[in-house]
Amino acid sequence: MDRHSLALLIPILALTIPVIAMIFKGLNRLAQIRLEEARLRIGSLTGGAELELAGLRGDVDDLRRELSEVQERVDFAERLLSKPREAARSSAAEDS
Repeated sequence: MDRHSLALLIPILALTIPVIAMIFKGLNRLAQIRLEEARLRIGSLTGGAELELAGLRGDVDDLRRELSEVQERVDFAERLLSKPREAARSSAAEDS
């Protein structure tokens, strides 16, 4: 191998090695994600993950309860706001 070919090969290798490392890191992360998904499907979670999942379920239940309360308040406010309109409509109908 002559010096010019070697001088060209060194920068190519220097740039290729980090790219290959990033590709393998991405593939490793993808494998970890798929493994975690498989664990979730079969139900075998680690202790910390089970506690976190239970906490998240509790948070979702709290949010659902709060949402139903807010919906009830909105319905009440709509009924209160529609009463003057109904009274005005009925008095306008009586005047006609």
